[in-house]
Amino acid sequence: MGQSTSQQQGYIFATLAFFMWGLAPIYFKQLNTVDAIEILTHRVIWSVVFIIIIIALLKQWHKVQHVLKKPKLMLMLCVSAGLLGFNWGLFIWAINSNHILDASLGYYINPLLNVLLGMVFLAERLRKWQLVAVALAFVGVIIQVVSFGSFPVIAFSLAGSFAVYGLIRKKIPVESLPGLLLEAVILMPFAIAYWFFSVPTATSDLVHNSLLTNVLLISAGVVTTLPLLCFTAAAKRIPYSTLGFFQYIGPSLMFILAVVFYGETFSAQRIVTFAFIWSALALFSWDSYHSARKARYSQSEKGA
Repeated sequence: MGQSTSQQQGYIFATLAFFMWGLAPIYFKQLNTVDAIEILTHRVIWSVVFIIIIIALLKQWHKVQHVLKKPKLMLMLCVSAGLLGFNWGLFIWAINSNHILDASLGYYINPLLNVLLGMVFLAERLRKWQLVAVALAFVGVIIQVVSFGSFPVIAFSLAGSFAVYGLIRKKIPVESLPGLLLEAVILMPFAIAYWFFSVPTATSDLVHNSLLTNVLLISAGVVTTLPLLCFTAAAKRIPYSTLGFFQYIGPSLMFILAVVFYGETFSAQRIVTFAFIWSALALFSWDSYHSARKARYSQSEKGA
């Protein structure tokens, strides 16, 4: 497979992943009567079931066994599984607690964290205007802290956990499907323990739930797995800093859902922070487009 073909596939996978994530609040809002940890439990358990079916159909058990024989890889997957479980749970809580704008801000910040991590850990160089863009985002957060006395904890927790998760998954030589299965399996004992030993709720017994509620809970495995598979597949095919550009899709959809459909208030505090983040992303995108265009021109000149 040529490099250009692989990159094109990466772009498709990235677009699909962030489009699905952007629409995820619609799904989780249908479960706003269910406790966030309970939904997380279902996400983990049904993800394991769904991925096992896919791996069985694709006959990829040998790839899972290969990873199981590598203690170092399993240790790294334990770390990534912990980050993933935290991110899943916080995202569900944010959506169902009317913090979709905070989640949106987090995933606007995430591409810039990807850039910083790519620079620090993957030796990906930043150009002048890219550095200015990162500085703009940093200033936006500082202004919020100083002027309004509040740090965007939810946003940064979501952005930071997912940025580090993506970095780990890019660094370790584990394919997306086997890796995601093992991460979910690592989380599964905690999910089962919660399911059996937590205080019963109105929705904890599937027998007494409505059909719609049970379908939504079980579908958590599909809703969770598909975008993650697309994300990890994209991360293997395109530069980590480039992957961040596609993430504008997700938070933009979340932002529209929060303000237009779910009535969250776009306060002055949020306007200032969002304005700086949007400016940073616009500058970063402009610089990347300009650089790519210049590179294509140089190649055409050499070809001539």
